Amino acid sequence: MAYSTSNPPQLLVCSFDGTSPGMWTYSSTDTASAVDLDGYISDGQDLGMRVGDLVMVTDTDASPVIVTIHRVASLSAVNRSVDLTDGNTLVTGTDSD
Repeated sequence: MAYSTSNPPQLLVCSFDGTSPGMWTYSSTDTASAVDLDGYISDGQDLGMRVGDLVMVTDTDASPVIVTIHRVASLSAVNRSVDLTDGNTLVTGTDSD
């Protein structure tokens, strides 16, 4: 599945001082390795994403569901997209009870 502007990342916490990172969340059936491809989030700058912002990505069809954290590494001057760093797993697991 490719990125769709009808399912954009959502801003959770904005940078109140303009220097600390914002925090975003994004849910998709795409894997973290697909989401962190350069330009995957094609409208990131239009949404207000900045270099250094953090993005929690939830792979909703993984079993169990996997949540990874990424950082906005760069902004594209050409097409307004963003490039995310490779993700680190935050949460995964099963509920066995």
